[in-house]
Amino acid sequence: MAHEHHSHAGEALTHAAQATMERSGEQWTTMRAAIFKALASFDKPASAYDIADKVSQEEGRRVAANSVYRILDLFVAANLARRVESANAYIANDHPDCLHDCIFLICDNCGQTTHIDNDSLASGVRAAARLAGFNPDRPVIEVRGRCKDCEAA
Repeated sequence: MAHEHHSHAGEALTHAAQATMERSGEQWTTMRAAIFKALASFDKPASAYDIADKVSQEEGRRVAANSVYRILDLFVAANLARRVESANAYIANDHPDCLHDCIFLICDNCGQTTHIDNDSLASGVRAAARLAGFNPDRPVIEVRGRCKDCEAA
């Protein structure tokens, strides 16, 4: 079964992210806003270095990747971003007000990453882990292959 949620884009996404961050007791600082804006502007998963470069250009001063990593970790914990583990990269969560496990479909040809939700599959993974005596904190499901555009080309 697919998980239903309301996706946000543009300014609505930024406002949803800010509201989610503030509900979690964290401040929405100027730097956090700049990093989120940069992250949300990428159409593919972005590394902390990609984000640091973009923010550095927009801010007119150097922003260290280490600072970006710390904020990205906070964003992941607050559900504002998702980490694509196999790429060590991040994408903005377009529905930060909804917590669930994600499944990523990653194109090995163009790098496009599609996020889908399937609660029954994610629940099955969690249940299988528990049956094996393991307490799952965060299932990571990534499927590698070719997107429909690359497959058609």
